[in-house]
Amino acid sequence: MDHPRVTFFHAPQSRSGGTRALLEELGADYDLRALNLKTGDTRKPEYLAINPMGKVPAIRHGEALVTEQPAVFLYLADLYPEAGLAPPLGDPLRGPYLRWLVYYGSCFEPAGVDKSMQREPAAPSTCPYGDYDTMLKTLTDQLERGPYLLGDTFSAADVLWGTALNWTVTFKLVPELPVIRAYIDRVLARPAMQRAAAADAALVAAQSA
Repeated sequence: MDHPRVTFFHAPQSRSGGTRALLEELGADYDLRALNLKTGDTRKPEYLAINPMGKVPAIRHGEALVTEQPAVFLYLADLYPEAGLAPPLGDPLRGPYLRWLVYYGSCFEPAGVDKSMQREPAAPSTCPYGDYDTMLKTLTDQLERGPYLLGDTFSAADVLWGTALNWTVTFKLVPELPVIRAYIDRVLARPAMQRAAAADAALVAAQSA
């Protein structure tokens, strides 16, 4: 199926690395707009006109402009249904798929930020994730049930979580439990993931030159 080209706003060594991996998994035809975090590209007026938050990833597809990592993943995976990375409406896996993509932004990221800042979470009645241990156990219990978040079915959610867990384990925001390590290795071993990592390494080298 032909699609209008996606424009992808990306900075290496950032959260948008997961979106680059997803685009590789989807076999998407896209235009890369590379940004350099070290020179403050994401805080310049040109990019703030794209995302006033100054964050990556962001994508433009025709008239649609999408920011926020889970939203970008949802949009792209639905845009390329032939890749099979998003259960369609009516599929019993659609609900769990949406759950885990949203869980990343609504629970995992806030908990990780609080942990990295070494601060206590808000009271359970107002905290978006409850408490860190429950947040993490909810995730690891799911990972124990199968090779991927949807059991035997690999999806865009695994691209997001595989890349996110890789960097959070590296920075010790998440413990390197055996189930987490095995999951990361399983996801990152995929050829598309390796292509994306190699492309980002080359981009880092070019930006550092």
